[in-house]
This record gives sequence, C-alpha cells and structure tokens, in this order.
Amino acid sequence: MTERLVVIGGGMAAVRLVEELVARSYAGAVTVLADEHHAPYNRILLSAVLEGTHTASALTVRSPAWFDAHGVDLRLGARVLEVDREAGEVMLVDGTRLGFDRLVLATGSIPTLPPIRGLVRVDGSLHPRVHAFRSLADCGRLDTEVSGLDDGSRAVVVGGGLLGLQVARALSIRGLHTEVVEGAEHLLASQLGEPGGRVLARDLRRLGTEVYTGARAVRLTDEGLRLDNGHVLSADLVVLTAGGRPSTALARRAGLMVRRGIVVDASLRSVTDDRVHAIGDCAEHRNRVTGFVAPAWEQAGVLADALCGGSSRYDGTRSVARLRATGLDVAVLGDPLHARGEVVEMTNPIAGSHRRLVVDGGVIVAATLVGDLSRVGLITQLYDRGTVLGPDEPGQLLLGEPAPTSVSVPDEIEVCACAGVSAGEIRGCVSFDDCRESTRATTGCGGCEGAVRRLLGERTPVATG
Repeated sequence: MTERLVVIGGGMAAVRLVEELVARSYAGAVTVLADEHHAPYNRILLSAVLEGTHTASALTVRSPAWFDAHGVDLRLGARVLEVDREAGEVMLVDGTRLGFDRLVLATGSIPTLPPIRGLVRVDGSLHPRVHAFRSLADCGRLDTEVSGLDDGSRAVVVGGGLLGLQVARALSIRGLHTEVVEGAEHLLASQLGEPGGRVLARDLRRLGTEVYTGARAVRLTDEGLRLDNGHVLSADLVVLTAGGRPSTALARRAGLMVRRGIVVDASLRSVTDDRVHAIGDCAEHRNRVTGFVAPAWEQAGVLADALCGGSSRYDGTRSVARLRATGLDVAVLGDPLHARGEVVEMTNPIAGSHRRLVVDGGVIVAATLVGDLSRVGLITQLYDRGTVLGPDEPGQLLLGEPAPTSVSVPDEIEVCACAGVSAGEIRGCVSFDDCRESTRATTGCGGCEGAVRRLLGERTPVATG
C-alpha cells in the first residue's frame, strides 16, 4: 500500500521538503495543507514588496501547477482543526478528514500581541492605525494604507529585530518619517552584541530612521504612541513586528510533547510518536528553535532523506541569518552571544561596520558581520567546514576587502547561505531562472541575488508595478 504523507503548512520549510522528496523520487502520496489562499510564497521578502523592489507575484516559491505536475496534492485555504493520532487522521475546519501514515508539522510561528493599551478595540479588532506584518495579506493591507498617506506621514515600528528593521527601511523608502521602538538595550538583541547594535542604530539614523532602544510602547492614544519613559511618538501608522512563538496548538491538542516548540529527535521525529515529524519554526531540537530559513531547509533535506529510507541526521549546529533591507547589511552565523571561544572583534562606527568572530580551537564557531559583507561567503564556508585557522587568519578575515568580481570568486566559495549553494554550482547554470530552479539560490532571504547575477553575467532588473 502506498504510504500517505500529509504535510500541514504551506510555508518555506514545507515547500522545501516537497522539493527534496520530488528530487529523491519519493514513492508515497503527498498532500500539502496550506491554510492561506495564496500559492506558497517567500515570507522573508514581504518587506521587499512593501518597499517596492519586488511584486507580490515574484514571491511565489512554487505554483500550484508545479505541485500538480509532480503529483502532489496541494490544498490552499485548508485550515486544520485537529490531528487524531489514534485514528491516523487530520480533520479540517470544513469537516474533511484525511488519513495519514506519516504526518509532518510545518506550522511555522505566530505573532504575539505586545501589551500596549489601545491596540485592540472593544470588538476585538486592531485599531485602524495598527497593522500586523506577518503574511501576504498583512502586506497588502499595509501597502494600501501607505499608498493613501501623504509623504512625511509618521510611522512607528514596534520591534527592533530582523523583521522590524526590514519594515522600517521599507516605510522610510516609501516616504514616511519612520521611528523604531525596541524594548531591549540595542537593536537585534537576539543576534548582536551591544557594539554591533550600536553600529546598526547609527546606520539607521544615517538613513533617516530614528531609533529608541531600552524603551517600551505602553499605550496608543489620539496623540500617538506613548513610551514607558513618558515620551509620545506621533504616529499615523503603527506596525507590530515584535514577538512571535512557534505554532504548536495542533501538536499540544494531539498530545505530542511540546516545550517551546514541538520536540523532535535527530531524525526530526516527534519524541512522542515516530509517525509524526516537525520542521521549521515550530520544531524544537536540543532545546532550540531556530526561526531562520537556512536551518529549516537543512531540516527539510534531512527529513526527506529519512522518509526515502536514508540515514541523515540533523545536528542543529548550522544557523545562518541575514538582514535583507536596502542600505543595511547584517549576517549572523551560529550564536555569537553564547558561543564559547576566543573573540576577535573589529568595530568602525564611522564607516558603519562591525565584525566579530568567535573562534574555538582555531575553528570559527560563530560570527557577526554588520555593514561589510565582502567576506561573508568565505567566512561561511570556513564556519560550515570547521576549517582550522592559523593564529593570524581570524584577524585577516575581519579586515574586509572590496566585493570580489565573478572572475575572482573561487568555485568552492558559498554564495547562497540559505540553500548552501557555491559559486561553482551557480556558474554551472545557464541563466538566473535556471539557477533558481535547479539550486534554489536566491529563493531564501534574497540577499545573494546581486552576487548570483554577477556570477552569471546578468543585470539585476528594476522592479515594476
């Protein structure tokens, strides 16, 4: 009997899993349940749509026709109500019941509402000036709102994480006077130390965006957004980007072990039920949830191999995060704030750059690069391979250099950190579209698009309409 595999979720982790299964000629019947009505899209690039550099259609990762052509049953607008493990069935809100032999939870994360009085009206809806920014629908509503505002209107972004900074840059580019409020003492507090956060704040101010750190928004009034220090920020628009947590409600109700995320082993199986797997933002492995596309895609590859009879294991060590925002460049490898080892650090606030390597036994175990990513490919390669460096090499890596040309980039250098694609693999493609299709480079955070096009000798197109 053909194995029935049901995937709950239509995000980037779920699509990557299906791509990997197709590449391995998985023999089972695959059904993907996506609760949004849009074809699966790249959530990381939503801010690029708001900014105007990408169209909404450009974010589509795989079209419904692609799923159909590969024999995958993609169901859009299919919201799951319950998972009945005893019966081996998934029940949708419309009453449909689907049987499964194996189940993959790729439910992602959900936003949390910050404790700001006045955000929610009596009927439970958000105040008209307040917008969430998590989905394509959110992006469309915010885009419409911004289009109706005059240049110089004022926006406040609540949250100084990766998403908050992307949204802030997009709103600023759209002509709004934008301010960022972050409760932590510096920006990107989960990824950067204080020196890096300070440089990033300086870069934002240079680009025209004011930053308030160590301050929390407490109340929305007719006058604006009040902070806990008593200051009031005028706000025609408030965008919420602070706070999110793994989406685990289905797993909890199904009786699976959940801590912060759905607890899985090295094969991405639930520790409660070996028929059930979890990948992406909703999964917890070795007490860690990731929240980034690179580890989610790595998990998808490991799980696809396991479902096809392989023996791959997920060790949870590779984590790469990139900030995609015009005028801001940040890359974080591993966990620079908590990794053990010797720290090699270089900061130039005048130039707007900060670089930090954590080296243990000569091996790079974590890194932070702010403002100058000219060597991010080489550092990522050394980090991934566990290359042992000489005493002077970490310092030399931090000196930086002009961005290399396509001729000087060695084939083995990794260009796309999200998909793990090297310069040699990119050069082997006949076009940019062929590269996206065959290697999946540029389909993650999008930060490598310029480098990929240079390697292929193509120009970066200007977004239209």
